[in-house]
Amino acid sequence: MTTDLEKNLPTGLSRRSFVQSAAAAAGLVLGFHLPGNPMRRAEAFAGAAPANKGESRLNTWLRIATDGTITIYVARSEMGQGIYTAMPMLVAEELEADWTKIRVEPSPSDAEFNYSGRPMEITGGSSSINSNWEILQRIGATARHMMIAAAAKQWGVTPDSCRAEQGAVVHASSGRKASYGELATLAAALPADAVNAKELKLKTPAEYKIVGKPTKRLDTPAKVSGKPLFGIDVVVPDMRYAAVRHSPVFGGECSNFDALAKALPEGTTLVKVAGAVIAVADGWWKAKTVVEGLDVKWTQGTTAGLSSAAIEKKLRAATAGKANPTATTKGEALKELSKAKKKLEVEYSTPFLAHTAMEPMNCTAHVKPDGGIELWVGTQSHTLTKLVASMATKVPQEQIVVHTTYLGGGFGRRAENDVVLQAIEASKAVGKPVKLIWSRQEDVQHDFYRPASVVKMRGGLDAEGRPVAFTASIASPSILQRWTIFGGVGKGGIDFTTIEGLADIKYECPHQLVQAAIVDLGVPVGFWRSVGSSHNAFYLESFIDELAHAAKQDPYKFRRGLLEKSHPRFVKVLDTVAKMSGWETPAPAGRARGIAIAESFGTIVAEVAEVSVSASGQPTVHKVWVAVDCGRYVNPDTVIAQMEGGVVYGLSAALRGKITLSNGRVEQTNFHDYTMLAPHEMPEITVEIVESGANPGGVGEPGTPPIAPAVANALFAATGKRIRSLPFSNHKLPGGKAT
Repeated sequence: MTTDLEKNLPTGLSRRSFVQSAAAAAGLVLGFHLPGNPMRRAEAFAGAAPANKGESRLNTWLRIATDGTITIYVARSEMGQGIYTAMPMLVAEELEADWTKIRVEPSPSDAEFNYSGRPMEITGGSSSINSNWEILQRIGATARHMMIAAAAKQWGVTPDSCRAEQGAVVHASSGRKASYGELATLAAALPADAVNAKELKLKTPAEYKIVGKPTKRLDTPAKVSGKPLFGIDVVVPDMRYAAVRHSPVFGGECSNFDALAKALPEGTTLVKVAGAVIAVADGWWKAKTVVEGLDVKWTQGTTAGLSSAAIEKKLRAATAGKANPTATTKGEALKELSKAKKKLEVEYSTPFLAHTAMEPMNCTAHVKPDGGIELWVGTQSHTLTKLVASMATKVPQEQIVVHTTYLGGGFGRRAENDVVLQAIEASKAVGKPVKLIWSRQEDVQHDFYRPASVVKMRGGLDAEGRPVAFTASIASPSILQRWTIFGGVGKGGIDFTTIEGLADIKYECPHQLVQAAIVDLGVPVGFWRSVGSSHNAFYLESFIDELAHAAKQDPYKFRRGLLEKSHPRFVKVLDTVAKMSGWETPAPAGRARGIAIAESFGTIVAEVAEVSVSASGQPTVHKVWVAVDCGRYVNPDTVIAQMEGGVVYGLSAALRGKITLSNGRVEQTNFHDYTMLAPHEMPEITVEIVESGANPGGVGEPGTPPIAPAVANALFAATGKRIRSLPFSNHKLPGGKAT
């Protein structure tokens, strides 16, 4: 799926240069230019969103109304992570805007709204802020300079005698003041050289007035008032509704479609798509009832006969492959392991996991008579959605419009476009707009799952109890084999999502060997919140705990001793969570604590879990302490909320989450057998941000990886039983004395 354009894209923020602005009928248009990238143009962009009546289009990403209201376009997807507030905060900071005047809208799907100049904008990898921080600053700073230049021209003074503050420009010596609303039209008419991008001076953190301060989210009022914001809320004229039914076995196809289509109730249409059939009717419940009542005959499918036991057996066998591709090699791990004073060899495993975003998968599509396509969908990448739709239909991207709605949860699932392609086929078949909604059963049984994996780890300690050698061999299906648009599987046959969080160990250990094997099981897999780190943190941090106990050392102090020489940020985070939780004081009677630390997406997170186990062996997680160093951050409220959300998501999976197969079919169907953490099961969560001033990291995912090992290590401390596979519900724990 890689295009010629993508193969030649330059990368890196240092290569980005700011183009001169150009006047257009709707206002001033400017953008970022990456050399050699034809997706960005220095001239006025055709097809850009026009300014509304009474507004000036100050640049590609800004509109300013005469009352001073500033509308900021955001080219990433809001799925609960708070970027519709955080990203405008960066723009508003440099713009010196009045925050109460800020409004936000999703950007159109036109290429000129891509921040990086690449043809692809994707909301994933916890990258929305850290990959666009400077770009957003420059958008705001350029607009501020334009406002100052407009005011200076109007007053006949020099720009350096003026300053911007709270949505206005002030000329101190004369006392004159003009609001941005008053200046917007004049600013939009300035010549192209009014602002020299090379002379833009961005603020230092010490000068911030908005960034870094707790800020209420802009999207909250509309959400709590029930406004129609999500894909499932979309209604367009003459719209029909659709429900889908997939083959119960992956890869199966409907073999009696013609007979089924002839016997449909009046007013319904049956559409055959890859691996499924879709019923279209004048109401969703009617479509669902029709499609579920069909006597569909399915072909055998690629996973026929496959069971979870067989999957685990295949993965386990693959970990033993001596010729498995090497992800990390340092020193002579095998040789030094054989000479270690104390050795430990263990096997860990994790199951497939579903995403189960609260908003069911859905898309509204309209294949128009003129051949164009219009889509309304909660997608994690409007540009990828447009590309995939174009490739599947042969309709040029210029004739496809994507309206990105709010996402009722994404977690990687809405980076996929299967529901989009199905909706397009349904609309094409009936010649009308069609809203396709998946039932929860279809969602659970036909996901792109977090890959199941098995890892064998070995560690050796010297006479002082310090690690001298570490080896790991992991086997898993590959996510990136499908994602060739992002480079696919790397050189040597390594899928980096399989080994992230395992192949770059921060703990001091002179001899390391990490290998990885790809095992194709026929089960679709995809990105899941924190991706490979979600299982590898469980593996590594549980194993480090085992090594600490083998060395007869405190788990916190053992970790600290292996980090203090080279990783001061890790040590600070570890010390912070230990202090927060009172690690060095006894836990309350009947309770025990476990600790874990992990880095993912440029952010370091340490967590301590406090648990108890009932007399019947039922675990309860009472408290979780989280220390996070995400470098520079925009909105501390968002950081805290995302840590809390990451803990809940990871804890639900660790306690009970599993997707199992029997005879090639997923056994789970809905929330009754793929359960989430209930409100009464929620632990008390305390979050502390550790200041470092480092480059910004992500916050949407890094809270998830440490929770499973923190709880597993706490359960060991409580019961003496080491859990090496998830979920915890698969294991019978010795009874304890819960409080």
